[in-house]
Amino acid sequence: MRIAWLRDHPWHVDALAAAHVEAFGALLPDWTLAQAADELRSHTRACAIPSTLLALDGQGDWLGSVSLLQEDHEHIRQYSPWLASLYVRPQARGQGVGAALVARCVAEAAALGVARLYLYCTGTVADWYRRLGWRDHATVVLGPLQVQVMAVDCAGLER
Repeated sequence: MRIAWLRDHPWHVDALAAAHVEAFGALLPDWTLAQAADELRSHTRACAIPSTLLALDGQGDWLGSVSLLQEDHEHIRQYSPWLASLYVRPQARGQGVGAALVARCVAEAAALGVARLYLYCTGTVADWYRRLGWRDHATVVLGPLQVQVMAVDCAGLER
């Protein structure tokens, strides 16, 4: 497995957008496939905010992705920047893909001078992030879900 910038593998945008809308659409019920694809296509720079990283297998097929965003939801703009949209394809789960993507995203944020990075997730996933060094920051209601906002200090968690 290797981790690369989505901007260098744009042929994966449409499939990735479809996976994101399916996985995260409950939080943004008006979010369309076209909007998701446009957002991913706008991540044209490496080592920047916004950007998206892909985990790729030996044949270059995507296994998962994670984004580094300035804002992840209009109702929680007070926290920034964000590790967002961590997604691992079902066939690649349980193999360390998600942890590798999170570690790389945190390292990229640290390299950009970000002191603290945030994410939000449902309670069922929060324990997994805690094992990766993230801590609870706030509990908020977004649409139909109660989510846990978590934070990590980027210094010390770099590559």
